[in-house]
Amino acid sequence: MGTGLVQSEESVVSKPRTIVVALDGTGDFTSIQEAVDVAKKGDTVFVKPGQYLQDVTIHSKEKVKLVGAGRDHVTLLGREEVVGALHVGKWPYGATDVEISGMTINEHGGHALGIFNGKGITLRDLHVKGMIFGQQVQDVRIEDCVIGGSETTGVQFADSQAVLAGNFIHDNDHGVNVAGKSEVRLERNVITRSLFEAVVVTDRAKAVLVSNTLVKNGGGAAFLGSSQSEVSGNVVGLNKVGFLFAGAGQAKTSFNALFNSEGNYMRAGSPNALAPELQSASDLTTDPLFVDVEHDDFRLRPDTTLLNMGQFPYLGALPPLSQSSAIGQRK
Repeated sequence: MGTGLVQSEESVVSKPRTIVVALDGTGDFTSIQEAVDVAKKGDTVFVKPGQYLQDVTIHSKEKVKLVGAGRDHVTLLGREEVVGALHVGKWPYGATDVEISGMTINEHGGHALGIFNGKGITLRDLHVKGMIFGQQVQDVRIEDCVIGGSETTGVQFADSQAVLAGNFIHDNDHGVNVAGKSEVRLERNVITRSLFEAVVVTDRAKAVLVSNTLVKNGGGAAFLGSSQSEVSGNVVGLNKVGFLFAGAGQAKTSFNALFNSEGNYMRAGSPNALAPELQSASDLTTDPLFVDVEHDDFRLRPDTTLLNMGQFPYLGALPPLSQSSAIGQRK
């Protein structure tokens, strides 16, 4: 028997690569899908500026990044015959620790981006024109994205675990839908111009809503089915209804500011009934005094009463306009 060591193929650690996609042929590939298919653990697929008439599926991958040159410079258009332009994970294959950033994703067939049977999925700095749908996914983080234009729901999760932080979600039928046995945390999001509710929590889902601004929607948040939610530090204003309860849906509320036209706390019915008994003692009924509602500037004015409330330096998603900047704007 020889004394030399035989090194297995698995023990060879390859250095992470950056695989470049460019429509003009200056990269490694012109197809994003082909680049993703050859990517290995630790690799980054970088997409140069352009409008890509392609759809992409990422599955059976671990620790792979798909990075565009910027959401104003890279657009994934999808293909006419495919529902959705981007898919992460699929049955029976999953995807683990995948990060996608820096591009615009268009919708096809009602969906823009689907996440299925995956874990550790991060979506950051994207413009999603249509629905994000997640089913049976864990440890999903959606942050600093613009999501809007869905004829159904902006973001919908079923039987999933996710965090949504710092997003601008606009012009959907519903903003966010949390269903099944999902556990979802929403923090520092602005959700506006939903035809119906900004947030719906239903079935046996659990949701935590902290420091969001839910404004100019049909409703702020609806707690349905046998869902359980914790709701604190939010501004829920300029909707028809603030918080709507139906079935056995429950929510523990504290330090929320509500300012809505038909009612702040209501039980579903025909018609809905006012339910002021559901209001927490720390919840407020007051105009938040936004800087410029017409132009979607939902920062608080310096003369707002919503500063230093409980553990919150300010209520809602956005830092208030400072005294100094307010003076500067008036000059």
